[in-house]
Amino acid sequence: MTSFGDLLGPPPTLLTGDDDAESDLLNGADPAAVAAEYPSASIAWAYLAEAALEGADGVEPDRGRQVAGYAFARTGYHRGLDQLRRHGWKGYGPVPWSHEPNRGFLRCVGALARAAQMVGEEDEYLRCLDLLNDSDPRAIGELGLD
Repeated sequence: MTSFGDLLGPPPTLLTGDDDAESDLLNGADPAAVAAEYPSASIAWAYLAEAALEGADGVEPDRGRQVAGYAFARTGYHRGLDQLRRHGWKGYGPVPWSHEPNRGFLRCVGALARAAQMVGEEDEYLRCLDLLNDSDPRAIGELGLD
């Protein structure tokens, strides 16, 4: 039995990660510089999206930051889809949160969900939640979306 409980479903997709981008970010590099140098690294776009969507003192970010967060998250989401497909993902199946290199993509989906809700895209918000739940039900809680 797989860790996701489906013997007949596809195996979990495990991305190889973006070691250089991840290392730069962990060492305090500017996420915009990392995204420019490694544009396929979803993790850099996740950092940018999450920063744009953070509200100061619990106040919702202004519309410009919401839109910027949405754009950063969507970019990272699409770059992550490209990586998933190169790793054999067919548009469905587990993408485990427990596998660290998958988190850039999953964080982008979570940020896209938050940004979509902020700008009134309820259908997209729900689609993102569905994708996270289908990828790994644990991801929603890890991303604070439950």
